[in-house]
Amino acid sequence: MRVHSLRATTSSSGLSSFSAIYNGNNNNNHQKYLGTVPSSISRPHRGLCIQCGVQFRPCIDIHKGKVKQIVGSTIQDLKEGSFAPVTNFESDKSAAEYANIYKEDGLTGGHVIMIGADPLSKSAAMEALHAYPGRQLLLSSLHVGGGINPDNALSYIEEGASHVIITSYVFNNGQMELQRLKELARVVGKQRLVLDLSCRKKEGKYAIVTDRWQKFTVVFLDEKIMNFLATYTDEFLVHGVDVEGKKLGIDEELVTLLGSHSPIPVTYAGGVTVTADLERIKAAGMERVDVTVGSALDIFGGNLAYKDVVSWHVQQQALAV
Repeated sequence: MRVHSLRATTSSSGLSSFSAIYNGNNNNNHQKYLGTVPSSISRPHRGLCIQCGVQFRPCIDIHKGKVKQIVGSTIQDLKEGSFAPVTNFESDKSAAEYANIYKEDGLTGGHVIMIGADPLSKSAAMEALHAYPGRQLLLSSLHVGGGINPDNALSYIEEGASHVIITSYVFNNGQMELQRLKELARVVGKQRLVLDLSCRKKEGKYAIVTDRWQKFTVVFLDEKIMNFLATYTDEFLVHGVDVEGKKLGIDEELVTLLGSHSPIPVTYAGGVTVTADLERIKAAGMERVDVTVGSALDIFGGNLAYKDVVSWHVQQQALAV
């Protein structure tokens, strides 16, 4: 659980440099959610965000109607000569069954991702939302992503999603379409919007990637861009694409970047293999970055016990009280 206070600012400092990236007009009157950080790097002009413990955020990845764990960087558009994505695991359990598990364990803010958003995957996602609905704003049950746009976003909210997750609709042809982001925020409300800022290293910086993580944008993840985008969204979701699904360990540099500069709740995904990785994320993210775990979990065919991760999560909440 996190409690935020909102403070309006009128400063346009640092925003004009984004004009070459965004297809839209910047508004100088931005409201910013601002995070509690250690006093050594606190910024006195900012508002206050109280975070109550690092959280484990569960996931349900759906491909062609089945719950799977796929190496995201291997997903391509279906076309002649393309290779099938690398699948680490395919479950015999339905998406709804996983949603029920998470509900019973009291886990909130989980991510249901439709890989491809085909009819079978949409149906499975809806079943998961029905199993664990979060229609009230204060109940962050499941967040759903994959093919989200202004025409369908509200339908997922109505079916039980507490938030919708967006990426490719907003980041189009390598650019950021600010008007599209504004429209989504208008349709569902920023309090129900999660912006996926999954990224890959390029020339020493983290470039946001879209279209099944195959296309680099010209937008790089840093303090200014996170502060700006926080105006329009409730949370960030960030996959470290270079390590995601490969069980090679976390991208600690990326976690540090998120912990240092994200002004709103942020969840990191990618590379968790053992319980010690959870503690590394907690430390590198200064206890401000939540974590999701996929392929490594035993419920997805891995070696890391799901029950141990849930126990770690419960311990973090107890420490924060």
